Amino acid sequence: MLKDSIQRFLFQKLDIRGQWVHLDMSYQEILGIHPYPEAVARLLGEFLAASALLGSTLKFQGRLVLQVRSSGEVSLLMAEVTHDRQLRGIARMADVVLSQEFNTLLKEATLVVSVEPKDGERYQSLVPLSGANLAECLVQYFDQSEQLQTFIKLTSSDDSVAGILLQQLPKQLALDESERESQWQHAMMLAKTLKQEELLILSSEKLLQGLFADDAIKLLEAESVVFKCSCNSERTANALMMVGPTELESMFEETPEIEMACEFCHRKYCFTRESLGETLRKDKLNH
Repeated sequence: MLKDSIQRFLFQKLDIRGQWVHLDMSYQEILGIHPYPEAVARLLGEFLAASALLGSTLKFQGRLVLQVRSSGEVSLLMAEVTHDRQLRGIARMADVVLSQEFNTLLKEATLVVSVEPKDGERYQSLVPLSGANLAECLVQYFDQSEQLQTFIKLTSSDDSVAGILLQQLPKQLALDESERESQWQHAMMLAKTLKQEELLILSSEKLLQGLFADDAIKLLEAESVVFKCSCNSERTANALMMVGPTELESMFEETPEIEMACEFCHRKYCFTRESLGETLRKDKLNH
């Protein structure tokens, strides 16, 4: 049985690298908390797989976030992965979701790709979702922002998610541009023959052996991916403070204890005036 994992690989004779991801338990845990309609669940699954693929090369402590807002039936969709491959995600949607189509679910949408180092400056890229699916939109993102030739395929079912990414590396083995382009087109032609069900059910070894039988490929060690929410009392207390002092005082006049639930994992946090102040003081000291 395939486990939740991500695995990088290198073409040993070509300037091409790749990543493969498969999610089942983490995806099922998220859907267990949020029973989304099938179309929304599968869309979120593809965002989770994409965040894992893009975040797998983070070389610092921090997180990568894919977030999209739209005027369609899914108003917000977010997937987040940390440097140690902890994953979470959420969707907000209309009361009734009727469509199965990407561009209807995410109508007039823009994707925000955020990289947030623990120590360092956060930076973002905006990507109009003008493609027919998320994979096409991310390829456009790499073309525009990174200027790297990229292939991405994503797919999801009721209980699992998978994805693969191929990317051309800077000149190392092939210095001639026409040779590099020929090598890339060769890899792309083979990658495009990959069927969605193969991506879902095959291990990385079998998938790559079947696709690139004549190419020498080095598989790096697989790394596990888990669902884990990054919420804590300090973050929740700071979120509560955003309502403003007047509104907060009014809330405490109505009840001695305010309860807030994490939108991602439904964990509940309760604050009195005293405990809220103490939590904020601890958070300030830690930073």
